[in-house]
Amino acid sequence: MQKMDGMTYAPISLKNRDKVVKENDFRFSVIGLDHGHIFAMTNGLLEAGATIVAVYDEDKRKLDEFLQRYPQAGIASSIESILDDPSIQLIASAIIPSKRSILGIKALKSGKHFFSDKPGMLTLEEVSQVEMVCKSTHKRYFIYFGERIHVEGALYTQQLIEQGKLGRILSVTILAPHRLNKASRPNWFFNPKENGGILIDIGSHQLEQFLTYTGAEEVEILHSSVANYNNPEHPEFFDFGHCTLLADNGAVCYFRVDWFTPDGLGAWGDGRVFVVGTKGTIEIRKYLDIAQSETGDQVYFVDGIGEHHIETQGIIGYPFFGDLILDCLHNTEKAITQAHTLQVMRLAIKAQNKALIIYPTK
Repeated sequence: MQKMDGMTYAPISLKNRDKVVKENDFRFSVIGLDHGHIFAMTNGLLEAGATIVAVYDEDKRKLDEFLQRYPQAGIASSIESILDDPSIQLIASAIIPSKRSILGIKALKSGKHFFSDKPGMLTLEEVSQVEMVCKSTHKRYFIYFGERIHVEGALYTQQLIEQGKLGRILSVTILAPHRLNKASRPNWFFNPKENGGILIDIGSHQLEQFLTYTGAEEVEILHSSVANYNNPEHPEFFDFGHCTLLADNGAVCYFRVDWFTPDGLGAWGDGRVFVVGTKGTIEIRKYLDIAQSETGDQVYFVDGIGEHHIETQGIIGYPFFGDLILDCLHNTEKAITQAHTLQVMRLAIKAQNKALIIYPTK
């Protein structure tokens, strides 16, 4: 499992977990291979027992790459052939972000659940449209927030919070650098009309974690700003952003996102999360322990008893995907609620829309 390029980072669970369904009990297909996160999404679904039926993309090269990993998938002749297949229960997609809500709404209206790469929507209007169609069809629109659901250190921290080990959560600080790998990025990646901008794109991950860890429902964006520090050939692209938040329960958050991972780092980003509660504090070192260990999912926890270092890789797995399948089958909301998912995207879009643009001086 490579960790140098976040675009194709696809975790594989090291924890043996019983599949939640038998073969063909939950069938899904894939439409749109524009972002490599589709491999992580597909891995998670297959590990939980889902059966892949077919894949569609207009790009033969992308199709060939997908089929090398998942040869059991058939090639669909068109998007419509997947939408019209009554045996398919969910469509997973990493199509260009500007096309995700359009495809997702078609999927919902065809009687299927939809699992989108992040960001799932780019405008507040799209969020409202998705919300309306979810209500009318009684189908779910999931988004792949991989920086929590595919990070065991983040999931372990969530468990400690839910068990009350940290007390009331007061503050969350998130540092989320990413490696740009500029030469491998498609043109749409640098166009905010197609990709949304840095606070909508990777900022949505951080907002999702803040809402999850604090239990907040409403959040005020106190400040957000973005900048293009090092990519003048893409003048509309922002390679740096940060945001300060205040939740309805009094918790605060600061997060920073950027595309400045140094070439010497052994992972696509040195992702860190710091949580302060009334009874304890936590630091998560997500993808490696810099200059100490290539193993990620390191949790440093301090409480009233003492100091604790927990290596969480392989002890939790990735239960989100099994819970997603069961939510679709049983009309439950264990994996993630629809309201939570939509609120994350609303906040990310608002943060991007109101962001102060920093114009660097030479």
